[in-house]
Amino acid sequence: MTGSTGLPPGAVPWLHEVGRVIGRVLYRPAYRLRVRGLDRVPRTGPVVLVANHSTMIEPQLIFGMLPRRAVFLVKEEMYTGAAGWGLRRIGQIPVRRGAPDRTALAAATRVLRDGGLVAVFPEGTRGTGEVTDAQRGAAWLVRAGGAVVLPVAVRGTLRPPGSRRRLRPVVDIVVGEPFALDVGPGRTGLALATERVRDSLATLVRAVDDDRRSRRSTPPHG
Repeated sequence: MTGSTGLPPGAVPWLHEVGRVIGRVLYRPAYRLRVRGLDRVPRTGPVVLVANHSTMIEPQLIFGMLPRRAVFLVKEEMYTGAAGWGLRRIGQIPVRRGAPDRTALAAATRVLRDGGLVAVFPEGTRGTGEVTDAQRGAAWLVRAGGAVVLPVAVRGTLRPPGSRRRLRPVVDIVVGEPFALDVGPGRTGLALATERVRDSLATLVRAVDDDRRSRRSTPPHG
């Protein structure tokens, strides 16, 4: 049982809190962070957070900025040596990529049923972050854990191809509106729910991109 910690067994709550502080401050010297929508994060109850993924930085930024504890599904290749020890102690769950990992999904489901927040990247692997495809893990967790879906878009961490090294680029972290997701039975239900998850996240990412373009094209006042 996870008790009231919102973390999997074996996690150390105070180390989790230290990790959150590190996530909040680690990248501030390198990026100008614009965080919006934190008031939309449900403070209690089971939540499946879905986010886009283009670099290794997004998970750390989201982990640090959230106003509640978060358990991420992290690729198992990261669980070696001291890094693996640390990830387990702060409550993150290793997951195999490329195929359903029942052990990871079961551990995440227990967190959700205890009222915790589990964060996943529906694309499964890093890409452009535009969310053109999605795997079914998020929808499965919603169905198994009775959770709401919380989309989060992060843009600005990936340097555009051919561009020069950037000095403190602006990174936007935008939390969308949480929504209930009715996941029907069987693979068909999972497929339909997965498409809604993908569409909601892709729509949020496009809105953030449009806003970033608008800000760049608007001349400064004065």
